[in-house]
Amino acid sequence: MITNASELTSTPIIILVEPQMGENIGMVARAMANFGLRELRLVNPRDGWPNEKAVAAASKADHVIEATKVFDTLEEALADTQYVLATTARQRDGFKPVHGPEAACRQVATRVDQRCAILFGRERWGLTNEEVARADAIVTFPVDPDFTSLNIAQAVLLVSYEWRRAEQQGEKLPFVGPETLPAQKHELYGMFDQLEDALDRRGYFRPETKKAKLIDNMRAVLTRPGFTSAEISLLRGLINSLDRFSPEQPKGRREED
Repeated sequence: MITNASELTSTPIIILVEPQMGENIGMVARAMANFGLRELRLVNPRDGWPNEKAVAAASKADHVIEATKVFDTLEEALADTQYVLATTARQRDGFKPVHGPEAACRQVATRVDQRCAILFGRERWGLTNEEVARADAIVTFPVDPDFTSLNIAQAVLLVSYEWRRAEQQGEKLPFVGPETLPAQKHELYGMFDQLEDALDRRGYFRPETKKAKLIDNMRAVLTRPGFTSAEISLLRGLINSLDRFSPEQPKGRREED
């Protein structure tokens, strides 16, 4: 589901990946409403949607509950976004910058013309490495290392509070640089699929047991630059051009389509 330009808002989208309890979803909606966040997305909620327990726990944050959208996959939920943060309490391998909630929300607050999203994982074990790899950066919390567990609503509350502070303290500059909006995630994912297919056919992913890790690392690296739509179109054109030549052919000779 792709959001129309007319639906753009300057507030970040909160995305819960496979939330289990309706009560937690309701408390998340309440925390969002406390600090002016309005857009909640659920990926494959365990107990379905709508959920009466979520409505009861939301404590009159009805505007958030009623506008909640449900997606089958995380890729669909992120398709129209341009900048994504993934929350985690565990150190992850990869190439992602790591921020505390204050610094992370300052990043979001400066992207007023972009669709930004913040991912929260399952109540019991959070986000997978593959899900974190889809984000541009990681958010972690300065909790006591002997007790790192946060309720999902508490985590959303902390991030929502820091976003509100950052949004209210934003600086107004006398001039800005050229407008170069990052591409939406569905464009980036399309390039990933094209590149992975080209590499797979050339036997790059060897041994097969390391394929998943190689793909995670590749996606992490390519997520970092914040490519624009024009840049992704250029890169996909380069991949397509290289893909048209067989390794056995001399340079300049095209393989028959």
